[in-house]
Amino acid sequence: MTDVSKPIDFLWFIPTAGDGTYLGGTELNRAPDHRYLREIATAVDRLGYSGVLLPTGVSCEESFVTAAALAPFTEKLKFLVAIRPGTASPAYYARLAAALDRVSEGRLLLNIVVGGSPAELAGDGIFQAHDERYAHAEEFFQVWEDLVTTGHADLDGKHIKAKDARLGFPTVQQPRPPLYFGGSSDAGIDFFAGRADKYLTWGEPPQQVEEKIKAVRAAAARKGREVSFGIRLHFIVRETDEEAWAAADKLISKLDDDTIAKAQAHFATGSDSVGQKRMAALHNGRRDKLEVSPNLWAGIGLVRSGAGTALVGSPKTVAARLREYQELGIETVIGSGYPHLEEAYRVAELLFPELGIGVQEQRTSFGSEFGGKRVFGGGGHSTLKSVAAS
Repeated sequence: MTDVSKPIDFLWFIPTAGDGTYLGGTELNRAPDHRYLREIATAVDRLGYSGVLLPTGVSCEESFVTAAALAPFTEKLKFLVAIRPGTASPAYYARLAAALDRVSEGRLLLNIVVGGSPAELAGDGIFQAHDERYAHAEEFFQVWEDLVTTGHADLDGKHIKAKDARLGFPTVQQPRPPLYFGGSSDAGIDFFAGRADKYLTWGEPPQQVEEKIKAVRAAAARKGREVSFGIRLHFIVRETDEEAWAAADKLISKLDDDTIAKAQAHFATGSDSVGQKRMAALHNGRRDKLEVSPNLWAGIGLVRSGAGTALVGSPKTVAARLREYQELGIETVIGSGYPHLEEAYRVAELLFPELGIGVQEQRTSFGSEFGGKRVFGGGGHSTLKSVAAS
């Protein structure tokens, strides 16, 4: 059981497919401009997030390139980027990983993404069936890990062949950067149990997450391994529960039923992901029953693939819900919110104190001064008044 008194490891999300104020609409959208992504990265680095997830797919900016572009503007932030077996050779991904870990001075995390959309995979030249992709991934990472940890690999496998493969430079992190993985199928869990370090689940109700953690932990134990767990969630945190639920309603206020129906049909026919099916089953495309567990809201999944749930409420409410997940074994959270820049500030300023996560020194710049307190007056001359401490 996880120690809930220990602050949870909290990462944020870099929206490399775009960002916006409303889901399913065309108003107030933001393109994934590098300067905007840089604003988010530098903000979360300063606010106390430990890292950022960069998604992968044809609609996203390439994660390795984007992370390399953002790393020089940050100091402590770790970058969770995707390795997709089959889109390049394991030797090439080993060189990418070593280079990014070196230029970021040891701040690389790697997210194994085996698939999800057969159509997208076909565009990348990958035509294996669902479970066969994991057999391919096992051989892929056998070569990749040998290269990263020893600098050399050989394999004459069914899917992967490597003859005297070499890696010229080691990673900063030894023996290799941490490997994350998210997948809900039996084949995915079996692959993870023998290979990766941290298992990521999407934000399902606590009972479902508990069942999944037990299954994953047992699979890892059968292979003599211990693993850790994380959860991918959106957040809508406001000063009161009422304000938070109003913000959730506003987020989908531009979303019409036709857009929902088209999105759900696309997810159903265009993906063979077990996790995606589990997300869709939480709401079944209905916008009238979106609170699928106390304060767990499935409105985002009406039109967004992948992680489709948000914790909604005041800081105390959301912190209590997160502690329930911690008690099940969750140690890491990968959060997001729309728009990602503003919501990164809200989560840090409102929720982090409740979670015991320390925020950087700039938050105390309006604090005590010679035993007094400073009151923010909105700018101008002499509008910050020093008052006696109570």
